[in-house]
Amino acid sequence: MQPAAAGVLVTGATGFVGRHIVTTLLTQGYTVTALIRPERFGGPQQADPPQTDSRLPEGCIQIPVAITDVEGLVPIVAACDAVIYAAGSVRGGRLQDFQAANEQGLEAVVTAMDHAGAKPPILLISSLAASCPELSDYSLSKFNGEQSLAANPDFPWTIFRPPAIYGPGDKEMLPILNAAAKGWLFNPGPVDQRISLLHVEDLARAVIAWLNTPGACLHQNYAFDDGTPGGYDWPAMAQALGAEKYHMVRLPRALLAAAAGVNVFFSRWFSYAPMFTPGKVRELTRESWLCDDNARFEEATGWRPAINLRMGWQRLKPAPNSTPKSTKGA
Repeated sequence: MQPAAAGVLVTGATGFVGRHIVTTLLTQGYTVTALIRPERFGGPQQADPPQTDSRLPEGCIQIPVAITDVEGLVPIVAACDAVIYAAGSVRGGRLQDFQAANEQGLEAVVTAMDHAGAKPPILLISSLAASCPELSDYSLSKFNGEQSLAANPDFPWTIFRPPAIYGPGDKEMLPILNAAAKGWLFNPGPVDQRISLLHVEDLARAVIAWLNTPGACLHQNYAFDDGTPGGYDWPAMAQALGAEKYHMVRLPRALLAAAAGVNVFFSRWFSYAPMFTPGKVRELTRESWLCDDNARFEEATGWRPAINLRMGWQRLKPAPNSTPKSTKGA
């Protein structure tokens, strides 16, 4: 028998962002219920003791229900005090590759809430990419997900549009930051390209701030960052990461587009979900990805970012090896 859901329901809980949100909620004393994929354990949970996903921390209630299973979601959302939709797909060669998590799952959760007659506050963790739906299938799917939620004015919803997120457990931004810290800046966009960044712990704290004041954020869409005015250009990023010198390597757009096309071609032959696609090239070569809603979100909730890139990188750097070397004959 499945455990009853309670407290805060989190979808996408096993992802990079979701795990940080779940951990932060638990440390703040919230009861957390996480949806986990039933196919991971061969179907709906019947075992005793129940199977669990080892990626989630102890104390998190885990329920194996597909994110698009409206019938299975109804009793779960009916028992929750709040819903945080952090599920998302970032890899795919076609629009339909992104739709299950970025659109259909969200629609299923809202439909389940409607069927249950429950209207807990719901927070969608979207993406700054949703501000430019014309760029890629990913950005369009994020935009469509936002639109499907905003089409329900009777529900107390809020949308976050974070920029590039990094932190412990990140696999996408870390290679870029590692290279920049060593003085190698591989710039795919304009020479003066600027981007906003956000540490995952600050995003998790923003979720807590929203939970404390959901009414102040009713039907609002926020794009906030680490508080660095104007974001970072590539030299500023290298400086924040401690690089004394840097080498700017311009990546020709034509070369990137050709490589992306080849990657998509092979992904269809070998059945894998590609990250690097023509749409991703258009995202990477955009002039800027900047947030502008810090003041508005701070006024509504009192949240303020605490970790800029320099501080965040210091937390990510491996601790120096303090183990003394062995000495022969000692």
